[in-house]
Amino acid sequence: MAAPHAIHEEFPQDSARIHDLKVKDAHFARLLDDYDQVNDAVNQAESLIKPTSEAAEKELRRKRAQLKDEIARMLAAHSVGG
Repeated sequence: MAAPHAIHEEFPQDSARIHDLKVKDAHFARLLDDYDQVNDAVNQAESLIKPTSEAAEKELRRKRAQLKDEIARMLAAHSVGG
């Protein structure tokens, strides 16, 4: 089961663009991997699977938001046909 805030939940209308960019753009694929890793770490901290300091958890959330913003910018600039 995917952690909450998985990228397909954050951008449900963009599944085709996400797939297209992931296949065609190595940087975008790396961003998705990074997002998944950070999102999993946030989920583990929130669910106390991996106890984390408040400051570290806040930093993880900030990093997740930063990655999501970059993913959103790339999706907005990309069209499936272009």
